[in-house]
Amino acid sequence: MPSKIIENNFRTNRLPHIWCPGCGHGILMHSIARAIEELNLDKDNVCIVSGIGCSSRASGYFNYNTIHTTHGRALTFATGVKLANPNLHVIVITGDGDATAIGGNHLIHSCRRNIDITTIVFNNNIYGMTGGQYSPTTPTDDKATTAPYGNIDKPFDICELSSAAGATFVARASAYHVNQMLSYTKKAIIHNGFSVVEAVSSCPTYYGRKNKKGSAVDLIRLIKENSIVTNDTNKAKEVDKMPIGIFKDITLPEYTEEYQKVVDKF
Repeated sequence: MPSKIIENNFRTNRLPHIWCPGCGHGILMHSIARAIEELNLDKDNVCIVSGIGCSSRASGYFNYNTIHTTHGRALTFATGVKLANPNLHVIVITGDGDATAIGGNHLIHSCRRNIDITTIVFNNNIYGMTGGQYSPTTPTDDKATTAPYGNIDKPFDICELSSAAGATFVARASAYHVNQMLSYTKKAIIHNGFSVVEAVSSCPTYYGRKNKKGSAVDLIRLIKENSIVTNDTNKAKEVDKMPIGIFKDITLPEYTEEYQKVVDKF
C-alpha cells in the first residue's frame, strides 16, 4: 500500500490490521481509502460507520470520523449522522451477515428512502469473526460451523435485493477485481442517493477451510474464474458466472433534501 495513502487515511498506530493472512478485506479497505484519496475529499467531512463483524473492524483503522456501532445497526446510526449533517460523506462498511441478516430490515428501508449513504458490503459468504456460521449469502450446499452437512438455504443476491428495495446505485466488485472496486467505490461516493457496492471477499480461515477450497490464493482464483465483468446480468446467467459491474445508476429524489423541504415549509 503506498505510504501516502497510509499516512493520509489511516491511524498508523492501529496497523497492522488483525485480519487473517489471505483475507480479502485488506484489499477492499485499501480500495476505499484510495477512492477517498483520489476524490480529494476533505477527511473532516468523511464519516465511516460500521457494525459488528470482520468487515466492521475496518472503521477503527481509518483516520476519519468513525463510529463502530452495534450488530446490524450501522445503517441506522449512519442515517442519524446523515440527517444531522447532510454535507458529510457517510460511508457504511458492513458484512454479509451484518447487512442482510440482523441488519436486513435496515438495509431494505435505507434503499427505499434513497438517503445519500454509500454502503460497502464485504461479502465473504460466512460469519468469520464469530466462528464460521453460515450467513444469508452462503451458497446452497456449502458447509459452515452451523451447517456441517451443507447449507440448504437459498442465498440472497445482495445487488438484486438492494436494487429491488430502491437503491439508486448498485454495483458489484471483488478483492480480485481491484480496478473495478476502486472505480465503483468512487462512483458510489459521489452518487447523490443510496449506493450499494457488494465487495466479494475471501475467507480462507473459515469458509475456505470448511469447504476445502484450498489456499488464500486459490480462493482469489475462484473469484476470478467464477465471475465475468459485465453490466448485463442475463449474460452472466447464460454462462453461469457472477456478474461484476454496475447494475443500476439512476437519479431519484434524495431523502435528506426532501426532508429539508418539509422543514423549510414551517
